[in-house]
Amino acid sequence: MKTSRLVAAGTVAATAVLTLSAPAFAHVSVQPEGVAAKGSYAVVNFKVPNESDTASTTQVEVNLPADHPLASVMPQKIDGWTVKVTKSKLDKPVTAHGEKIGEAVTKVTWTADGKGIEPGFFQKFPLSIGALPEDTDSLVFKAVQTYSDKSVVRWIEPQKEGAEEPEHPAPTLALSAATEGGHHGSAAAEDASHTEESAEHTDEAASAADDSDTTARVLGVVGIVVGLAGVAYGVLAGRRRTNA
Repeated sequence: MKTSRLVAAGTVAATAVLTLSAPAFAHVSVQPEGVAAKGSYAVVNFKVPNESDTASTTQVEVNLPADHPLASVMPQKIDGWTVKVTKSKLDKPVTAHGEKIGEAVTKVTWTADGKGIEPGFFQKFPLSIGALPEDTDSLVFKAVQTYSDKSVVRWIEPQKEGAEEPEHPAPTLALSAATEGGHHGSAAAEDASHTEESAEHTDEAASAADDSDTTARVLGVVGIVVGLAGVAYGVLAGRRRTNA
C-alpha cells in the first residue's frame, strides 16, 4: 500500500513538474542569425510555437520598441503568410547615429493565407533590422499570437532582473558589444592581398621555370648543331685523307 501510494505521489509530482515546465519551451522568442551587435544591422528570427492542441496560429503581431526606434525594418517573404508593416509618427523624435527619426516602423503583422501554424509545429518570422541602438544591452519586442479559435495570447510581460520568469514573457533580443568598423573589411583585404601575393609568387616561379626551360632548349639545340658540325668535319677530313 505504502509503495503504491509513493509511486502514485511521484507520478503526480512528475506530471505537475512537466506541466509547469512545458510552457517554458513554448514561448515566442527572438534570436539573431549570427550576432546582433550594437550599432550594426542584424537579421533576427521570431520563433512562434503553437501551444494549442486543437487550433492553429493564424496571426502573429510583433511590436517594435518605441523607446529605441529602428530606422530600417524589412521582413522576409514567407510562403503562406501575408505581411503588413506599420509605420507611426513618434511622440518625440529621436536622434540615432546622427540621424533624426520622426517616423519609424512600430509593428509588423503576419497573417496566414491558409492553415497557419498547425498544432505540434512552429514557424520562424525573419526581420532585417537596424541600426541597433548603442545605449542599451537588449531590445524588448511585445508579441501577440492569435489562434483560429479566436483565442489570443499576449507575450508582453518584461523580464525583471532577479525575478522569476513571467507566464507570458516578451521576446527579448540581447545585444553584443559593438565591433570596430572595418575589421571584417580589413581581414578581407588582407586575405585578398595574400592571395594576390601568392599569385605573384606563383607567376614569378612559373616565369623562372619558363626561362630555365627555354635556356635548356637553346643549349640543347646548340649542342646538336655543334655535334652535327663535328660529324660533318670528320667525314670531310676522312674523304680528304682518302683522296690524298
